[in-house]
Amino acid sequence: MQAFLERASRWLALVCRVVAGLALVGLLAVTIADVGTRYLYRLTEGAIALRVTGSVELVSYLMLCSLLAAMAANVEKSQVVVEAFSHGLAPALKHRLHGLYLLGFAALGLVLFLGLLDSAVAATRHGEITQDLRLPMGPIYQVAAALSLLLGVRSLIHALLGAVFGVAQEVSGGE
Repeated sequence: MQAFLERASRWLALVCRVVAGLALVGLLAVTIADVGTRYLYRLTEGAIALRVTGSVELVSYLMLCSLLAAMAANVEKSQVVVEAFSHGLAPALKHRLHGLYLLGFAALGLVLFLGLLDSAVAATRHGEITQDLRLPMGPIYQVAAALSLLLGVRSLIHALLGAVFGVAQEVSGGE
């Protein structure tokens, strides 16, 4: 069971890292294109008037995807260890406490998933669209909901690995 959970977590982390990387590359491409076309407009004194329509909107949705995917990919590294409270504890107990801590992230992922899924259904039902590009909001909320679900699933996997099996997790704070 433990080996299966660890393998599943690694594969989900890989998927999340790929999504986050692609979203960041897209975000950078949109930003570079927007800045480049504005600079070209200024250089040619308005003779060449290319614009990236909806660049702010594209960047914000790509940032949403990259942040949610990166959070899901790195959830096991989320705890900041406070040495004053944990330095005297046995390593096995620290690992189990970290697992319990990750249950909060699993709940957060579930709450985000349910809220975004509800927003996706409402946006689809009402035909809600984005302001600049006129894209349907339903699929945007669905992607965000899926990434939030991945956050919850990976958090639950690492909560089980830590709390039940006592597996050591990477933590911020240099232990």
